[in-house]
Amino acid sequence: MVNYKLRVWVVLKGRVKFGDGRAQLLELIDELGSLKKAVARLGMSYRNAWGYLRELEEAAGFKILEREAGGGPASGTRLTRRGRAFLAQYWRFREAVEKGAGRKFKQVFGKR
Repeated sequence: MVNYKLRVWVVLKGRVKFGDGRAQLLELIDELGSLKKAVARLGMSYRNAWGYLRELEEAAGFKILEREAGGGPASGTRLTRRGRAFLAQYWRFREAVEKGAGRKFKQVFGKR
C-alpha cells in the first residue's frame, strides 16, 4: 500500500521552527497550567523546552506564555490570548496543508 507522511513547520525569523510537537507542548501547558507537567507528559527536558519557548516568543515578537506565581488555583503557566490565537492559526494552516496534500496524493497515486 502506498501512503504519505507529511511534516509541517512554520519558521519564524528564519530559524525557529514550530510544528506539531511544539504545538502539542503549548496545548498541554495551557491544559495542565504547568510547563513542568507538560514536559513530563511528553518526555521532554524542562530546560530545553524552556529555552525553546523563550526563543519562540522572541521570534514571534509577542508573549506566548503568561506565568502567575503564588501556588493558588490561578497560579501556573498558561497561554496568552495571542499565544492561543497563534496556536489556532497553526492548526488551521496545518489542516489546510494536510487536505491539499491528500488531494494531490490521490491525483498522483490514485485511490488505493
